[in-house]
Amino acid sequence: MAEADCLFCKIAKGEVPSEIVREGERTLAFRDINPQAPTHVLVIPREHHPDAASAAAAGTGLVDEVVQEAHEVAEAEGIAGTGYRLVFNTGSGAGQTVFHLHAHVLGGRGLNWPPG
Repeated sequence: MAEADCLFCKIAKGEVPSEIVREGERTLAFRDINPQAPTHVLVIPREHHPDAASAAAAGTGLVDEVVQEAHEVAEAEGIAGTGYRLVFNTGSGAGQTVFHLHAHVLGGRGLNWPPG
């Protein structure tokens, strides 16, 4: 399932170029075009879900798979041992600008708390 006007659906179908770092059967990981840390990779499902809550409600294990892929990205990028942040923004008030589930994998520098 894809949405015709969704940027991330287009990236998943190869219609929009991106710097891909990992590909799975149901997921795709690519570098963020506006990185907020030395490592900033987005992990998306190939299937369209507007956010993490809707994907979790589908009950297919997709959110688990996105999180596992995010960890694999952290391992490959060399940040798993020192720590990384995994962020799911849900809704425009939280900063979500593309309404297709995506996890931000951030690391490679100290990440303060609270964020924002």
